[in-house]
Amino acid sequence: MIKSRIAMAGALLATAGSAYADFTVAPTLVSDYDFRGVTQTLEDPALQLGLNYAHDSGFYAGLWGSNVDFGPGKPDVEVDAFVGFAGGDAAETFGYDVGIVYYAYPKAGVLDTVELYAGLSKGWFAGKLWYSPNIASSSSSGWYVEGNATIPLPQNFSLLGHVGYTFGDASWSGPLKDTDYALGVGYALGNFNLAAKWVDGSGALKSRNQFIFSVTTTLPWASE
Repeated sequence: MIKSRIAMAGALLATAGSAYADFTVAPTLVSDYDFRGVTQTLEDPALQLGLNYAHDSGFYAGLWGSNVDFGPGKPDVEVDAFVGFAGGDAAETFGYDVGIVYYAYPKAGVLDTVELYAGLSKGWFAGKLWYSPNIASSSSSGWYVEGNATIPLPQNFSLLGHVGYTFGDASWSGPLKDTDYALGVGYALGNFNLAAKWVDGSGALKSRNQFIFSVTTTLPWASE
C-alpha cells in the first residue's frame, strides 16, 4: 500500500491555488491493511486515522495510526509521523514531493523504522522512490520504487493502478526482490471516497492476491 496520508498531504500542496494553512482529519475503514502488497492485519479489517497539517509554503506534517496484527506477541498498533515539502503544479507542469516518515510500533520498538522519499507527479500519474537504512525493520538498507495512476472516469468513477518494486541488501526466505501491484476502481460519493482493488505480488515478503475495499473521508467537510 502507498501510505495514503502522505500522498493526500502532498497532493493538496502540489495542486494548491489559494493561500491556506489547514488542519484536516482523515478517517479510513479498510477490509485489510496492506502495505506494499503484504497484509499488516492478517487479512482482517483496520480502522485508520490521519491528522494532517498543510501550509501554503509547501510544508506539511502529520500523524497516522492503524491497528495491526503480526501474530501472537506482536504489536497491536502502528503510529507513524511524517514531514515533507511539496510544490509544483501536476496539472500544468510537474508536481514534486519530498519528505521523511517514521514508522513506530508502541511496545515493540525493535520494529520501528524510518524512510526517506521523493516523488514526481504529472496529471493522473505519480511516481515515488523510497529509501530506508533499515527496511522492513531489518538491519539492512533497501529501496522501494512505485508508480501510481488515478485516471478520471465518467460519473465520479476513477481507475486506480499501482505497481511497486522492493529491493535491497536484506534477506528473508530469499533475496529482497519483491513486486506488488494493484488494480481497482474508485468512486466519489459526496464527502466519501470508496475504492475496491485487487492486490497481488511475489517475492520473499510473500505478497498475496486479494480484493480489498476501503471508504475514507476528510474532515472538515467542504461547505457547499
